[in-house]
Amino acid sequence: MSLCSESLRGDAAPAGATDPKSLADVERFRRFGEELDGLKRRTLERIGAQDVAYVRNLNRFSRGMEVVGRVLIHFSPEPVTFALGVSALWIHKQLQATEIGHTALHGAYDRLPGGEPFASKTFRWDTPIDEASWRDVHNVRHHGNTNVAGKDPDIHFGTVRLTERTPWSREHRLQLVSALFIVFPNFLLFIGSHVCGLNDALFDNGRPEKLDLLPDRSKESVLGAWKKGLRKYVPYYLYNYVLFPALAGPMFWKVLLGNCLAETFRNVYSAATIFCGHVGGDVASYEEGTRAHGRGQWYAMQVEATSDFEVSLPISILCGGLERQIEHHLFPTFPPRRLREIAPEVRAICEKYGVAYKTDTWGRTLKKALAHIADLAHDGSVRELVRYMA
Repeated sequence: MSLCSESLRGDAAPAGATDPKSLADVERFRRFGEELDGLKRRTLERIGAQDVAYVRNLNRFSRGMEVVGRVLIHFSPEPVTFALGVSALWIHKQLQATEIGHTALHGAYDRLPGGEPFASKTFRWDTPIDEASWRDVHNVRHHGNTNVAGKDPDIHFGTVRLTERTPWSREHRLQLVSALFIVFPNFLLFIGSHVCGLNDALFDNGRPEKLDLLPDRSKESVLGAWKKGLRKYVPYYLYNYVLFPALAGPMFWKVLLGNCLAETFRNVYSAATIFCGHVGGDVASYEEGTRAHGRGQWYAMQVEATSDFEVSLPISILCGGLERQIEHHLFPTFPPRRLREIAPEVRAICEKYGVAYKTDTWGRTLKKALAHIADLAHDGSVRELVRYMA
């Protein structure tokens, strides 16, 4: 039973009902919101010195892996040490993008004593994504209006259509291929172009408003988008693809290959994480103008517009805790270790009130996400014909 899909009916509760799922929607939302608010308060009381110590130690480990990775790639005499170097550099890049960087830019360590190096307004992450643009597009627009057409710019990603709220066009016919072989291997580059407005300048989202982020396609707006994109692209790619390969002299090609492989592994891993948390046939999306009426309904919309998946702790750390996407969307400023901690209680509360809490193995969740992207590659009439014939 989907709480949000029933929210406008105003059904009355049966006389004498005690099951929370049988309450009238207004009361059900209220209680649901109160329980999650209580969980939030209890968790905030625990966030502090341990969380700061954790991110500091993890950042030191990450920087150490960068040194190890670059040295091994540079001096590796054979494939084994080269592969170890690529793996170490990938671990550094993965941690900087997710468990450390994504969390810091969400403000998880703001105002915590000792957390100043990870303050959201000043933190600089080791990715090709402009921090200020990302904070606005991701923290405000996406998290505030998850999967709401006309509000959430992430319901489409360049030429990849992720919900039915983006109108179908011919360019979507090969979107599964483009997602797997273009977007996934270059995922953070495309996120960078997305949040700074370059996608608006280069693509038409197919919706009536045409633009997600830019006010228009004037020369001033387009130049502003390029400026925000290039101020991260240029130093990042020069550092990784020119500086370090150049230091290797005649072994330029080997270092360049190693850096490219580490970057690609980070991109594919991150894309698989993010798509699994947001895409699927059972993931809710909302028509334009949809808005939550109260805290409880907003919580329910967040839960039903996202998915979790189950992995071991080491894999979770490399995901930045985003296999707990439901918990992250409920409480986006919580550090990942707290998301893992509260997940069982969040699931129990959702089940108590009939909210669709979705979780499965990573493999099955990824298969579901890719199947949905493939399904959305066709317009509605084709999909209905396929379903009818099946």
